[in-house]
Amino acid sequence: MTDDNTPKSVTSDTTSFGFKQVRAAERQALVNNVFARVADRYDLMNDLMSGGLHRLWKDDLIAWLAPPKDRPFRLIDVAGGTGDIARRFLNATGPQATAVICDISAEMIEAGRRRFEGTALAGRLSFVQGNAETLPFPDRSFDAYTIAFGIRNVTDRARALREAYRVLRPGGRFLCLEFSEVQAPILDDIYELYSFHVIPRLGEVVAGEREAYQYLVESIARFPDQDTFADEVRAAGFSRVQYRNLTGGIAAIHSGWRL
Repeated sequence: MTDDNTPKSVTSDTTSFGFKQVRAAERQALVNNVFARVADRYDLMNDLMSGGLHRLWKDDLIAWLAPPKDRPFRLIDVAGGTGDIARRFLNATGPQATAVICDISAEMIEAGRRRFEGTALAGRLSFVQGNAETLPFPDRSFDAYTIAFGIRNVTDRARALREAYRVLRPGGRFLCLEFSEVQAPILDDIYELYSFHVIPRLGEVVAGEREAYQYLVESIARFPDQDTFADEVRAAGFSRVQYRNLTGGIAAIHSGWRL
């Protein structure tokens, strides 16, 4: 992991895109291009990035959210991809619960729609194309906000966190699942070797997308450690902020409440 844990709120004309410096105004288009290229292989991408553990980590996120089964409950899943979190949420709740997947990528939304087409969950789920930094929803619209493996791809992270706070109702819950700083020294070395020397090659062989996977690996390395990101969540207004490490800190779930 990098020592550069400075919050990536945009304060200049340039920002990071992986290990590269690019114009801030151009970064989102570059990120969008990455996900347009991997949309049809998104689940495979997460399997390669996590060794398949992302499925268990997502289960952990929904278990920590513990949504109610007996009353209306509205979730927004930002950068929701093909709907892994939304599907788990809807399966864990009752018929009055609904979910919105909000993703900036039209290709990811289309992949998600195809996945849910004709399923029993389709009527409780909607898709909206939108930017995490400027969510197209009124204030206090949701009971819970989730984002899994998406916050590191946001250009202005501080702004996205403030948007998360804005769209939550009082008493609403924020949960973020993201790759983080490995806490075990030996595991840290192993995961770094796997990330930089294996994942891009697998991406090239399996998905034909070495460059996209190289960016994703670099974006993980650029992301702040657990305590630094927890401070960013607090700075956005959230209370009772805490986190749980998963698999030795390869990933972490951050939680906060709008009180």
